[in-house]
Amino acid sequence: MMGILEAIWIKRAKGGPMDPVEHAELVQQKGIISNANQRGRRQVTIIELETWKRLMHVLNADLNPSTRRANFMISGLSLLNSRGKILKIGECRIKINGETKPCEQMETALPGLLKQMWPDWQGGAFGEILNDGSVSKGDAVSWEK
Repeated sequence: MMGILEAIWIKRAKGGPMDPVEHAELVQQKGIISNANQRGRRQVTIIELETWKRLMHVLNADLNPSTRRANFMISGLSLLNSRGKILKIGECRIKINGETKPCEQMETALPGLLKQMWPDWQGGAFGEILNDGSVSKGDAVSWEK
């Protein structure tokens, strides 16, 4: 199954705005160049376009997906129960280390959003970069076999 990288956001500072970009450079075991979150097990965060649209429908809202504060938004591929899998985006490989649980910022953005995002990986996933490379909007996304 193949998906698409729909959006890329870079966080300038912890708690700061999410800047949309067309391309990003990834560094092995570090993360995205110029992104505030570096190193550790949570170098990048990923959400699904389909899940975001479903959440907005359920809550009768139309927030920009950058509200979720993830680095990547993908479509056509499920992140559900993906811990331990390798996600390929373009030439880069990302080891999924876990589910990104929503924080209070989601509730501040839209009452009810935190509760809706809590179950079944609806808050997305986080992982670590396994190789240097670049990614661009429109890149193919797939699970490594």
